[in-house]
Amino acid sequence: MESLALLHARPALPPRAGLLRLPLPRPRASLSPAAKPALRSPLLASGGIPLLPRRDAVLGNGLLRRRVSASDGVSCSAAAAAAGAGVPAAQPEGGKKFLGVDVKTLKKIVPLGLMFFCILFNYTILRDTKDVLVVTAKGSSAEIIPFLKTWVNLPMAIGFMLLYTKLSNVLSREALFYTVIFPFIAFFGAFAFVLYPLRNVIHPTALADKLLAALGPSFLGPVAILRIWSFCLFYVMAELWGSVVISVLFWGFANQITTVDEAKEFYPLFGLGANIALIFSGRTVKYFSNLRKTLGPGIDGWEVSLKGMMSIVVLLGLVITSIYWGVNKFVLNDPSLPMSDRKKKKEKPKLGMKESLKVLLSSRYVRDLATLVVAYGISINLVEVTWKSKLKAQFPSPNEYSSFMGDFSTATGIATFTMMLLGRFILRKFGWGVAAMITPTVLLLTGVGFFSLILFGQPLTPMLATMGMTPLLAAVYVGAMQNIFSKSAKYSLFDPCKEMAYIPLDEDMKVKGKAAIDVVCNPLGKSGGALIQQFMILTFGSLANSTPYLGGILLVIVLAWLGAASSLDKQFSSLAKEELKKEKAAKEKAEPSLLKAPADGTDVLVEQTNGSLTSETTGTESSPSNSSPIQ
Repeated sequence: MESLALLHARPALPPRAGLLRLPLPRPRASLSPAAKPALRSPLLASGGIPLLPRRDAVLGNGLLRRRVSASDGVSCSAAAAAAGAGVPAAQPEGGKKFLGVDVKTLKKIVPLGLMFFCILFNYTILRDTKDVLVVTAKGSSAEIIPFLKTWVNLPMAIGFMLLYTKLSNVLSREALFYTVIFPFIAFFGAFAFVLYPLRNVIHPTALADKLLAALGPSFLGPVAILRIWSFCLFYVMAELWGSVVISVLFWGFANQITTVDEAKEFYPLFGLGANIALIFSGRTVKYFSNLRKTLGPGIDGWEVSLKGMMSIVVLLGLVITSIYWGVNKFVLNDPSLPMSDRKKKKEKPKLGMKESLKVLLSSRYVRDLATLVVAYGISINLVEVTWKSKLKAQFPSPNEYSSFMGDFSTATGIATFTMMLLGRFILRKFGWGVAAMITPTVLLLTGVGFFSLILFGQPLTPMLATMGMTPLLAAVYVGAMQNIFSKSAKYSLFDPCKEMAYIPLDEDMKVKGKAAIDVVCNPLGKSGGALIQQFMILTFGSLANSTPYLGGILLVIVLAWLGAASSLDKQFSSLAKEELKKEKAAKEKAEPSLLKAPADGTDVLVEQTNGSLTSETTGTESSPSNSSPIQ
């Protein structure tokens, strides 16, 4: 009794990691009559109290005082104690599980996964279809894309986000979701069944011809925006589906209803699922594109294919809204369901253009990181538009073009899925520097091969003919490889390396540097390639005439990218080592003495439970609410 009084008189200390937490002896009155014989049976079977080591002294009420020596510790397996007493170990409370995951969590994660799959499935169909429409249309070509992105897509995206911001202040979360997604679904259905069949009526072809004759062939791209305005509207809506429905609607909803632990566990699986959607949707695009072969003469095969694909887009759009309604109706109303525990983040500093440039110029580290971001945006744009112009030359029919894009999407999904699995291994095995240089190296090698086949392909004609290819087809295949591998490397290596590069920076530069890159470099990288191409087209008359210069610009940009990655690798390694040293020193300094093993000859209190001895270090009070000896 004296030991119990001392134990309860001692000030309570907070539990510390690494220490054993044991329950206080249970009052005998709380045991049911049926349980008493089971608890006492080990003692009765042995004919009394088990023999104790010499250094143990009975204090009463199930407590012992034990003298610890250096040769043995104080810890003892609670599971073994329970097993020795014939009593099963206490199990932690929890809900039903399926495949090791709480069923309550699956009620949220499975619908979210299905929503994400349907959204990405639709996006792949829309992305492939938008290129077919604007590139293969009569009176248009791939030269329209840079002008379309700069002068139509960007203003409409800004206008949409301003409208979305105003609506979010007026409508509820559910009403906002439906208000945004239903116009997309309605437009894609109306385009396939109304706008496209009436294209010859609603497109101002005669006016566009007059403008082109007056302005000259250099203005083919800008004039084509007017000529095929409904196709351009489809292009913009398809682009907005990716930025609005995926980034704003889906991820906003997912972040609202998931906890941080659930996000850490399941969000990476959503990324892998996105690439699976890419594979299946690519097969779907190819199937509908090949329907032309089964149709009779006089039937517009592309119109039939378009109606089939847009019907799937509309159907899956309704599935997305149904899942969203079901989750809000039946899942989120469950009070026992764990909800988002995210705390409001500290507001990041919003730097203006002038302040952003100051931050970029003040740090070599941030300048190199900015070079990586800008170089990727420009280089991928330079090659992609040139490749699409050659793709139209090889596959002038919309059905043939779309069929190739279906194969392209499937290959991109497979390559990205594989690279995401390999990305972690590459980072751990070869380090940040090698991982960061893979993307520009792939772009350089495939870019050189692509532009070489375009500019110097004629001498290779006999050799390529033996493989059943022309220089144009070979350029198309190499350009496809360039796009596939550069995109897969971006998602699996470039993006993780870019985010890792912020980690060793001090807190002030980490926040300001990221804000500066978001303000200056992301827009510059995305629009820089389009602006360069517009200048080249207007200066040299066409994209084909600009190809040699675009190849030279790409070479310079990728070499600058590789140089920045090499420089950043040296700085990153140095800062990372310093960071590790600081963390190690701080950890050693902050390590409390209570985490160390008891000194030789120290007395500790232990509880005798069911004939077994369970130990607890002196100075730590047990929590009577815990039914398990070890936490």
